[in-house]
Amino acid sequence: MTLQQLHYAIIISETGSLNKAAEILYVAQPSLTSAIKELEKEVGIAIFHRSGRGVTLTNDGVEFLSYARQVYQQYESLLDKYGKLGNLKKKFGVSTQHYSFAVKTFVEMVKRFNISEYEFAIRETKTRDVIDDVSTLKSEIGILYVSDFNRKIMMKLLNANDLEFHKLIACDAYVYLWKGHPLANCKTIQFSQLENYPCLSFEQGDTSSFYFAEEILSTNEYPRIIKACDRATMLNLMVGLNGYTLCSGIICEELNGTDYVAVPFDAAGDDLCSTMEIGYIVKKNVILSKMGEIYINEIKSYLHRYASEKYNRKNL
Repeated sequence: MTLQQLHYAIIISETGSLNKAAEILYVAQPSLTSAIKELEKEVGIAIFHRSGRGVTLTNDGVEFLSYARQVYQQYESLLDKYGKLGNLKKKFGVSTQHYSFAVKTFVEMVKRFNISEYEFAIRETKTRDVIDDVSTLKSEIGILYVSDFNRKIMMKLLNANDLEFHKLIACDAYVYLWKGHPLANCKTIQFSQLENYPCLSFEQGDTSSFYFAEEILSTNEYPRIIKACDRATMLNLMVGLNGYTLCSGIICEELNGTDYVAVPFDAAGDDLCSTMEIGYIVKKNVILSKMGEIYINEIKSYLHRYASEKYNRKNL
């Protein structure tokens, strides 16, 4: 088994086509096919299922590729630190729940590099996809939160996927709404004040449970609820329907604009734990790439500034 064979398998899995993979790798298709057959013979499994519509991973192949990506990523990290990659583009990806600060810090990280020499990707996606992306090393880093409610389930799932969670910040829940909302000027907001307005929630897919909800207090009964798939739609629903969502309160005005406000949520009398811990997940025992280290440092700096500004406002 060679690193070249692993690289071939990774590219084929990403393109779903031997022809496209051969073009990207500058390898003749017969040579590529032969290399994969030799690899499958050596490991004793069928990695790919071949059909007239292309190639797809078998169940064994999915597991094999998760390890192959991990090995190859570490190889690229070694080359990045001690060798020269030539014309090979370095890859770096982040998968995240819908946090504007995660996008903002990604932008700041990318500015430090020559984009023509790197292949960057950021994916705002479902909670389960964040975990799956990091587990398979489609993304090096994932950004999500845990709370007292979902911690046991989330940690069990992370451990099962050989992932570890690193806390970045703990924050109380806020009610996020547009500045023209009737409750926008309140100092705090309780559930009883929200019952006549639709609660907006990011859709998590048919197979997901409320443990994967991006909004804290997802088990509360909401008389009106609307699902959305992206932040832009969520913001439009806030304006058009006076909708709201429960969030961390860490809002990046540079990306979301100044038409929205985050009002502290008051859980008094509801016996609810409204604290969330936002952190990042990575594969266990994996060395972060140079891009990964810079990205995490950017996030830490951004969140430190947020916490300092919040403290100063509170003590004015």
